[in-house]
Amino acid sequence: MKKIIIPLIACLLTSCEKFLDSESYDKKNTGNFPVTVADANAMLTGIYASLNIAVSNIQHSHFYMAELAADDRFGGGGENDRDMQGLDHFMNTQPDRFLPFWTARFQGIFRANTALETLHQVDGWADESQHNQVLGEVHFLRALYYFELSQMFGEVPLVTSTDVSNIPKSAAEETYAVIAEDLKTAIELMPAAPYSSVASGHATKWAAQALLARVFLFYTGYYNKPDLPLASGGSITKTAVVEWLEECIANSGHDLVDDFRNLWPYANEFTKKDYKYAQDNNLRYAGDGNKETVFAVKFGTLVDWGDQYILGYSNQLNLHFGLRSNNGQAGTFPFGQGWGAGPVNTTLWNEWRLAEPNDIRRTGSIINVETDVENYIYGADNQMEETGLWQKKYIAITAYQDSALIPSYAILADAAPAEYQLAHTQDMVLIRFADVLLMHAELTETNTNLNRVRARANLSPVPYSLTALKRERRWELAFEGLRYFDLMRWHDAPEALARQEGVSIKNKGIDTQMRAFGGGYRARYEETGGFWPIPTSQIALSDGVLTQNKGWGGAAQEFPGW
Repeated sequence: MKKIIIPLIACLLTSCEKFLDSESYDKKNTGNFPVTVADANAMLTGIYASLNIAVSNIQHSHFYMAELAADDRFGGGGENDRDMQGLDHFMNTQPDRFLPFWTARFQGIFRANTALETLHQVDGWADESQHNQVLGEVHFLRALYYFELSQMFGEVPLVTSTDVSNIPKSAAEETYAVIAEDLKTAIELMPAAPYSSVASGHATKWAAQALLARVFLFYTGYYNKPDLPLASGGSITKTAVVEWLEECIANSGHDLVDDFRNLWPYANEFTKKDYKYAQDNNLRYAGDGNKETVFAVKFGTLVDWGDQYILGYSNQLNLHFGLRSNNGQAGTFPFGQGWGAGPVNTTLWNEWRLAEPNDIRRTGSIINVETDVENYIYGADNQMEETGLWQKKYIAITAYQDSALIPSYAILADAAPAEYQLAHTQDMVLIRFADVLLMHAELTETNTNLNRVRARANLSPVPYSLTALKRERRWELAFEGLRYFDLMRWHDAPEALARQEGVSIKNKGIDTQMRAFGGGYRARYEETGGFWPIPTSQIALSDGVLTQNKGWGGAAQEFPGW
């Protein structure tokens, strides 16, 4: 194997040696692997595995951070769950807070780089389309991994080969140019076939087009740039992005499901028979991999507390966002047990009700414990930052089996483990077709696709305005890991985050108000630009070549707790 001395990769050498070992010819190495299509597919599977590896430490991940750091949710958890509360207050809780995510994403990048350097060795492709699909997926995944790192940390080391040295952070423009080049290449390579013709969980041309639109909106918005640079020279313009989105909308086969509420597992058949809300609204869960899912992280049932790299992962979001015991039982059916992260900000509930009183998505997205469950206990297990509102998109969903409450419907639907911490198989959807429609509306400043999304929720059409677009994204995409980055790219974050201060909450069942730490929400955001600290172990391993992001590294940035 080529020498890897960059610190962020050095910690991965053990797993890399298992994957590529050029010293031992009775093992896979770059001389004899990959050479067959089966090898290529195994290599691709290894790159996808990095998606799930980060989920084993979900509280340090991109999605989790984006949810708890945004204005529509608080940190929550128990009195000792400083990681949850620190995310909400934009403060650090441990030196290597995001090391699992950093490691997983750079592991995926290294594997993608290896594939890009060696896939030319493969013979036996059924046709050029098969080869192009695999190669396109590799480019897509490398782009996705770098985009998530860039959204979390700002500038990061840019590694585009397996032969690298100890390098500093690259300018954002350079990294985004590689991301854009990868996605453009993926779009050009992958066949224009309906999404349903590609294996579930795999990237498609349409996913690459949608991700490129998201990258374009974030980069041009946050950095105040007109276009997205390309590593090969030139740039990607808004016009090109719109054309790709229109191709995705017209040809992908993706569409909106008939009822917004059918996107979420509380409408599943096993829960519905005992859940009046699902019965009254004639709901029917569309299931994982439905036509609205453009790209998602998949989960399986072969999961335990052993070697999870071998056995796979459950959706730990549903566990973390479940209700703390003694809730999560029959009294809160069908919403199950977990760690109590992410209570919903009362401001969202009130502003949504005022703006769209008839929007079915509000009660389809948020649990109001005063009206939606039979018996909720405030302060259960020392719940912090509690509002009586919880999101219902990613949460443990229970069911009854022979009159006995079981911790997840997936035990019946998917033969998941009958253990409340491991039983969650729901996809973590990263790109949904409704988002594609709303990105198109924003880029074109037109209302057709904006109103297509509204019509699904039985809402009247509205003229296009940026204000209307912002509201629609907030309502439609609430709790899907996008709000924080929308606030960043619109430059709305300082004001929106500051409005959390003074909101009524309960800590351990006692009434109080949300307060700021470290100088306040606005100050913390402005000090950091919205980015998070690089793991200190990586800075130490680099002998100072890597430098810490601004606004981090001092005692004043450490969360003191309530």
